[in-house]
Amino acid sequence: MAKAQNLNYIQLAPGDSPRAMMGYSITQLLYILNHYGLISDGFKNKLNETASLIDEMQKEIQADAEKITNHLFGKIPVIYACDGYKGMAVRFTQQLAENSKMLSWHNIIPEMNHNELVGWRTKNENLAVIFFRNETDHKRNQKRIEINSEVVSKYTSSVMEYWSKGDSMIEKTFYLINVCDHVSFNLSKRNNVIVEEIEVINHLKGELAKF
Repeated sequence: MAKAQNLNYIQLAPGDSPRAMMGYSITQLLYILNHYGLISDGFKNKLNETASLIDEMQKEIQADAEKITNHLFGKIPVIYACDGYKGMAVRFTQQLAENSKMLSWHNIIPEMNHNELVGWRTKNENLAVIFFRNETDHKRNQKRIEINSEVVSKYTSSVMEYWSKGDSMIEKTFYLINVCDHVSFNLSKRNNVIVEEIEVINHLKGELAKF
């Protein structure tokens, strides 16, 4: 359709599920923004630096992912990150659902301080909280995390922090995404489920197709 109407388009590599193709999909979005003058060429070097960082840190990433896996296994994950990293938190929630077949929830600091924090009233050891942190997070948000950690620790003993690596926001974001993707895969093995299985989504599509 794009060819017929002489429209620009980018064709992604075929053969895998969308959740496994994020490197392609994010890259093409950045190139589109660059093409239309919304971002500078600087992102290209940052992408290369990100790829190098993840390659160099694979052993540490996998070791850290195993620690987080141990923290979350058998629990309901509660994912918190600071403003600017919502995409990473959403991605992790989605990966836990699709890959690990686990329910979880996420929220963003400081937004959760205006509402969700009040919900922490009942002790529940089935919850496992993880705060994703960055050295570049705003100082007030850094302090918020410290206070939030004190509050939620009254209601579950499973609370941990994890710090990103890298210099740019692109590096930090993809580093955390890589760690979390490993965690979701590890949990799929612990939960004895098949990563690719999406029968309930196929059922939904089948039912909707009847209308």
